[in-house]
Amino acid sequence: MKKMKTVTCTCLLVLLGCLSALAQNKRLTREEFRERQRIYFTEQADLTQQEAARFFPLYFELQDKKGRLNHEAMEQMRKGKEENLTEAEYDRIVENVLKSRITGDELELEYLKKYKKFLTSKKIYRLQKAEMHFHRELLKDANGKRKK
Repeated sequence: MKKMKTVTCTCLLVLLGCLSALAQNKRLTREEFRERQRIYFTEQADLTQQEAARFFPLYFELQDKKGRLNHEAMEQMRKGKEENLTEAEYDRIVENVLKSRITGDELELEYLKKYKKFLTSKKIYRLQKAEMHFHRELLKDANGKRKK
Protein backbone atom coordinates (compact mmCIF):
# COMPACT_ATOMS: atom_id res chain seq x y z
CA MET A 1 0.00 0.00 0.00
CA LYS A 2 2.85 2.37 0.86
CA LYS A 3 4.54 1.64 -2.46
CA MET A 4 1.29 2.38 -4.30
CA LYS A 5 0.99 5.72 -2.51
CA THR A 6 4.54 6.60 -3.45
CA VAL A 7 3.89 5.68 -7.07
CA THR A 8 0.65 7.65 -7.07
CA CYS A 9 2.28 10.73 -5.58
CA THR A 10 5.14 10.48 -8.05
CA CYS A 11 2.67 10.17 -10.93
CA LEU A 12 0.78 13.21 -9.70
CA LEU A 13 3.93 15.28 -9.50
CA VAL A 14 5.01 14.12 -12.95
CA LEU A 15 1.57 14.94 -14.34
CA LEU A 16 1.65 18.43 -12.86
CA GLY A 17 5.14 18.97 -14.23
CA CYS A 18 4.08 17.75 -17.65
CA LEU A 19 1.03 19.95 -17.74
CA SER A 20 3.11 22.93 -16.71
CA ALA A 21 5.85 22.18 -19.23
CA LEU A 22 3.34 21.75 -22.01
CA ALA A 23 1.60 24.97 -21.14
CA GLN A 24 4.91 26.85 -21.22
CA ASN A 25 6.47 25.24 -24.28
CA LYS A 26 3.75 24.22 -26.66
CA ARG A 27 0.73 26.05 -25.33
CA LEU A 28 -1.47 23.03 -25.84
CA THR A 29 -5.00 23.51 -24.74
CA ARG A 30 -6.40 21.15 -22.19
CA GLU A 31 -8.42 19.49 -24.94
CA GLU A 32 -5.32 19.03 -27.14
CA PHE A 33 -3.39 17.54 -24.25
CA ARG A 34 -6.22 15.14 -23.46
CA GLU A 35 -6.59 14.17 -27.09
CA ARG A 36 -2.89 13.23 -27.17
CA GLN A 37 -3.39 11.17 -24.04
CA ARG A 38 -6.44 9.50 -25.56
CA ILE A 39 -4.57 8.52 -28.71
CA TYR A 40 -1.43 7.35 -26.91
CA PHE A 41 -3.23 5.39 -24.18
CA THR A 42 -5.64 3.76 -26.62
CA GLU A 43 -2.77 2.63 -28.80
CA GLN A 44 -0.49 1.47 -25.99
CA ALA A 45 -3.19 -0.40 -24.06
CA ASP A 46 -4.84 -1.72 -27.22
CA LEU A 47 -8.25 -0.43 -26.18
CA THR A 48 -11.27 -1.09 -28.36
CA GLN A 49 -13.46 1.84 -29.33
CA GLN A 50 -16.05 0.71 -26.80
CA GLU A 51 -13.48 0.41 -24.03
CA ALA A 52 -12.01 3.82 -24.84
CA ALA A 53 -15.49 5.36 -24.90
CA ARG A 54 -16.11 4.10 -21.37
CA PHE A 55 -12.61 4.62 -19.98
CA PHE A 56 -11.75 8.19 -20.93
CA PRO A 57 -14.73 9.99 -19.39
CA LEU A 58 -13.94 8.27 -16.10
CA TYR A 59 -10.20 8.83 -16.44
CA PHE A 60 -10.60 12.55 -17.13
CA GLU A 61 -13.12 12.86 -14.32
CA LEU A 62 -10.54 11.34 -11.99
CA GLN A 63 -7.83 13.65 -13.31
CA ASP A 64 -10.04 16.67 -12.66
CA LYS A 65 -10.70 15.56 -9.09
CA LYS A 66 -7.01 14.89 -8.47
CA GLY A 67 -6.19 18.26 -10.00
CA ARG A 68 -8.45 19.99 -7.49
CA LEU A 69 -6.81 18.03 -4.66
CA ASN A 70 -3.35 19.02 -5.90
CA HIS A 71 -4.44 22.64 -6.12
CA GLU A 72 -5.66 22.50 -2.52
CA ALA A 73 -2.39 20.90 -1.40
CA MET A 74 -0.40 23.62 -3.19
CA GLU A 75 -2.52 26.27 -1.47
CA GLN A 76 -1.63 24.68 1.85
CA MET A 77 2.06 24.68 0.91
CA ARG A 78 1.88 28.37 0.03
CA LYS A 79 0.47 29.08 3.48
CA GLY A 80 3.67 27.61 4.89
CA LYS A 81 5.66 30.43 3.29
CA GLU A 82 3.98 33.00 5.50
CA GLU A 83 6.16 34.41 8.24
CA ASN A 84 5.56 33.87 11.93
CA LEU A 85 3.44 30.73 11.66
CA THR A 86 2.99 28.76 14.83
CA GLU A 87 3.95 25.13 15.19
CA ALA A 88 0.23 24.29 15.32
CA GLU A 89 -0.32 26.07 11.99
CA TYR A 90 2.53 24.14 10.38
CA ASP A 91 1.08 20.96 11.86
CA ARG A 92 -2.29 21.67 10.20
CA ILE A 93 -0.60 22.41 6.87
CA VAL A 94 1.42 19.19 6.93
CA GLU A 95 -1.62 17.17 7.92
CA ASN A 96 -3.84 18.76 5.25
CA VAL A 97 -1.29 18.07 2.51
CA LEU A 98 -1.02 14.46 3.61
CA LYS A 99 -4.81 14.12 3.75
CA SER A 100 -4.99 15.42 0.17
CA ARG A 101 -2.57 12.70 -0.93
CA ILE A 102 -4.53 10.03 0.91
CA THR A 103 -7.75 11.25 -0.68
CA GLY A 104 -6.06 11.06 -4.08
CA ASP A 105 -5.04 7.47 -3.41
CA GLU A 106 -8.56 6.61 -2.28
CA LEU A 107 -9.90 8.12 -5.51
CA GLU A 108 -7.47 5.98 -7.51
CA LEU A 109 -8.82 2.86 -5.81
CA GLU A 110 -12.42 3.96 -6.34
CA TYR A 111 -11.84 4.48 -10.06
CA LEU A 112 -9.89 1.24 -10.35
CA LYS A 113 -13.04 -0.55 -9.24
CA LYS A 114 -15.00 1.31 -11.92
CA TYR A 115 -12.46 0.40 -14.61
CA LYS A 116 -12.59 -3.27 -13.61
CA LYS A 117 -16.26 -3.37 -14.56
CA PHE A 118 -15.33 -3.19 -18.26
CA LEU A 119 -11.54 -3.59 -18.55
CA THR A 120 -9.30 -6.54 -17.79
CA SER A 121 -6.57 -6.07 -15.19
CA LYS A 122 -4.04 -6.53 -17.98
CA LYS A 123 -5.47 -3.57 -19.88
CA ILE A 124 -5.57 -1.47 -16.72
CA TYR A 125 -1.91 -2.34 -16.15
CA ARG A 126 -1.11 -1.35 -19.73
CA LEU A 127 -2.95 1.94 -19.23
CA GLN A 128 -0.95 2.66 -16.07
CA LYS A 129 2.26 1.87 -17.90
CA ALA A 130 1.21 4.04 -20.86
CA GLU A 131 0.42 6.92 -18.50
CA MET A 132 3.89 6.76 -16.96
CA HIS A 133 5.61 6.58 -20.35
CA PHE A 134 3.47 9.39 -21.74
CA HIS A 135 4.46 11.73 -18.93
CA ARG A 136 8.12 10.73 -19.11
CA GLU A 137 8.17 11.51 -22.82
CA LEU A 138 6.57 14.89 -22.22
CA LEU A 139 9.18 15.72 -19.62
CA LYS A 140 11.96 14.67 -21.97
CA ASP A 141 10.50 16.87 -24.70
CA ALA A 142 10.09 19.80 -22.31
CA ASN A 143 13.62 19.44 -20.92
CA GLY A 144 15.07 19.17 -24.42
CA LYS A 145 13.40 22.38 -25.50
CA ARG A 146 14.62 24.24 -22.42
CA LYS A 147 18.21 23.24 -23.15
CA LYS A 148 18.11 24.55 -26.72
